[in-house]
Amino acid sequence: RDVEDRTLLVHFIRDHLALTGTHVGCDTTQCGACTVVVDGKAVKSCTVLAVSADGSDVTTVEGLADGDNLHDVQTAFHEHHGLQCGFCTSGMIMAAVNMIKRHDGMLDEATVRHELEGNLCRCTGYHNIIKSVLAAAEKHRQRNHAAA
Repeated sequence: RDVEDRTLLVHFIRDHLALTGTHVGCDTTQCGACTVVVDGKAVKSCTVLAVSADGSDVTTVEGLADGDNLHDVQTAFHEHHGLQCGFCTSGMIMAAVNMIKRHDGMLDEATVRHELEGNLCRCTGYHNIIKSVLAAAEKHRQRNHAAA
């Protein structure tokens, strides 16, 4: 699609593609509510120009589920109550998906806490978010080791 050169990726995703799971939080890369995965890397889409993502593989929270089957991270957030109001959830999930993939599921609490520092939640103490990420990481490890 054609967009103005100054259009941010988050606004392109929400306004032009009507994918509203990616949230606009701070517009200053502080909160992480707009986190998406671009070419395998978690990025805050409020600081990326849409034109710079031209030709890239961009995954939003809407692209994680396989039909009615939620992604393991989405399921873990549901099962372990890793959300409150839900505003930060899509960014947390996208950061977690990328983190689990990069670490091949080999995560501990300290690593998860460190890697989620750029994603803010104003409702929780992060305990259930961490628990959700670790549960999804464990499922990832089990699936990969069973396949090997």
